[in-house]
Order: sequence, then structure tokens, then C-alpha cells
Amino acid sequence: MGKVDENKKKKKEALFNTAYDLFTTKGINSTAISDIVEKAGVAKGTFYLYFKDKYDIKNKLIAHKTNELFAAAGNALEASGIRGLEEEMIFIIEHVFNTLTANKALLNLISKNLVMGALRSTLLTGENSDSDIYEKFLMLVEKDEHKYNDVDVMLFTIVELAGSAGYNSILYGEPLPIEEYKPFLYRSVRLIVKSHRTG
Repeated sequence: MGKVDENKKKKKEALFNTAYDLFTTKGINSTAISDIVEKAGVAKGTFYLYFKDKYDIKNKLIAHKTNELFAAAGNALEASGIRGLEEEMIFIIEHVFNTLTANKALLNLISKNLVMGALRSTLLTGENSDSDIYEKFLMLVEKDEHKYNDVDVMLFTIVELAGSAGYNSILYGEPLPIEEYKPFLYRSVRLIVKSHRTG
């Protein structure tokens, strides 16, 4: 990576980090673009090189943070030596839940889009191709000893279920506090995986 690319990456990271700090402390509605650029120490024009408006940076920030979250879970999974799609999916969900339980500001930013924020960004815009969550999930499916049908439906169902249920359980204890709810959720994840097996 050349010096120009390195500088661009640093500026974009500074904007992401500053937006994250402001969105999670002041709130999205109370944060102006001028607040972000002033705190990040960049010109307003620089902001518009990367983002259309405040909501564009919010959406890309959700995708960025979600990718970071799942990259960390993926690295932990590789180090764990766990194999088999059911166990791998549960390990990833567990890792994500533990991180979000410890960082409720991040959970509030991501809201109920725990995974789909990043998956939608990758599928619709091609962003984050260096950290493509969807491709990594497909690789887990490919290397499993079983074959699966309707893989997109299976992944969508699991991530939407885990995302929505995890959000409510972590923040509000509904229907149960997260530690009590996990066994029920994981049983459902196992059943979803098994229902898509073809052999």
C-alpha cells in the first residue's frame, strides 16, 4: 500500500472512529457532520470523499463494526479448533454475544442488525470485500462433512434469529436474560442447520 492509500485509510478510520464515539455518546440525531470532521481533525470535503451524508457513514459504520466483530469471532474460531457447522455457528454466535454483552454501546449502534448490517453491505455494495462475512460463512458450509440446500435461507434465518433475539435478550432480558436464553437459541440453531441437510 502506497503512502497516499495509507493516508486515505487513516483518514477514513479517523472518521469511523470519531463517528462511533459521537454516535454512541451523543446519539446519531444529535451529531452533525461538522462535529465528526472537527473531532477527527479532517476537512469537511474529506468527509464527502467517503460518505454522502451522516446516514451513509452510520450505515457504513454499522457494516464496518459488524465486520470487525465477526472477524474477531472468526479468528477465535480458527484458534479453537472446533469443527462441524452446528458447533462453528454456535461458537461464532457465543463470541459475538459475549462481545456485545460487554459493549452495549456497540450493540445499540448496530441495533437488531447484528449480522445483516454487514451481510447486506457486502452483498449489495461490495463493501468490505477484504472481510467478507458472507463468503466466510459459505466456506464453513463448504468444508462441513454434510451437504446443505437453500444455504442462503439457512444463513439468513440463523443470523436474523440470533440478531433479533440477542438484542432483546442482552438489553432487556426478554424473553430471558441472555445466559438463560442461550440454550434455547442454540437448540433452535441446531434444528435450523439440521433441517437444511441433504446428506
